[in-house]
Amino acid sequence: MSRALTLRSEGLKWWTFFRISINERLVYRGDFMLGTLMRFLPTLTQIFLWWAIFESLPASGGEEEREIVGYRYGDMVAYYLLITISRAFSSMPGLTSGIAKMVRSGEVKKYLIQPVDLLGCLLVQRVAHKLVYYLIATLPFAFVFYLCRGFFLDGWPEVDVLMVFVVSLVLSFLLGYFLEACLGLVSFWLLEVTSLAFIYMLLNFLLSGHMFPLDLLPEWSRWAMDFLPLKYLAYFPAAVFLGKIDRTEMYQGLMIEAAWVAFFIVLSRILWTRGVKRYSGFGG
Repeated sequence: MSRALTLRSEGLKWWTFFRISINERLVYRGDFMLGTLMRFLPTLTQIFLWWAIFESLPASGGEEEREIVGYRYGDMVAYYLLITISRAFSSMPGLTSGIAKMVRSGEVKKYLIQPVDLLGCLLVQRVAHKLVYYLIATLPFAFVFYLCRGFFLDGWPEVDVLMVFVVSLVLSFLLGYFLEACLGLVSFWLLEVTSLAFIYMLLNFLLSGHMFPLDLLPEWSRWAMDFLPLKYLAYFPAAVFLGKIDRTEMYQGLMIEAAWVAFFIVLSRILWTRGVKRYSGFGG
């Protein structure tokens, strides 16, 4: 009976955090819909840029034969559209700096004296943030993808591929969260992690596939990308949806992505446990 009451109390606690987080974001993020439409403006630039590039290529058998590393013009535009989805799942704006600020200001003390887990609480807040975002942004996403449906030359992927795509998005969210949480927890040792976060942002922007499909990189560098977690934040879900990864590599990639998530979960717990042991408790 006691164990059942404890589990119920824990569940109620986390549900309360989640409900409050949802309410907060529904109140102050009414700009999500307009902001989402504005995020597609760079994609419009990419459409004209890649149209010019593909137009300049020689075509032996008609325009549909023009390809760059297996990407036709429509595939390239579809890739950039899909990147907006994967990046919306994996991006964690303000997480690293927020954790560092709590450590620096002393606000983190409340997680040491109250029965609330820092990583769990922030994770619930991020889940609420993403749910509210997609609740409000569904209409502009649907509108843009409907207008650009012609760029998806092969239509919808098969069911198993679509399921891997969805799972990879969920894992990219968890990977992005725990990776950036680890960067924030380094502040127990460095206090100021702005430079570290800036370096990560640059590497993430370049190596996650946000700027261009990683297939455009030389063979040796693509091999190196397989040993980094960054490609699973953007490139991997989009490439899965477009069928640019065969089924064997697709499932292998999904397992590697899950392994990276597990690694950063464990690492974040280690950093938290060791960090609080050296925490001095200065600040308000």
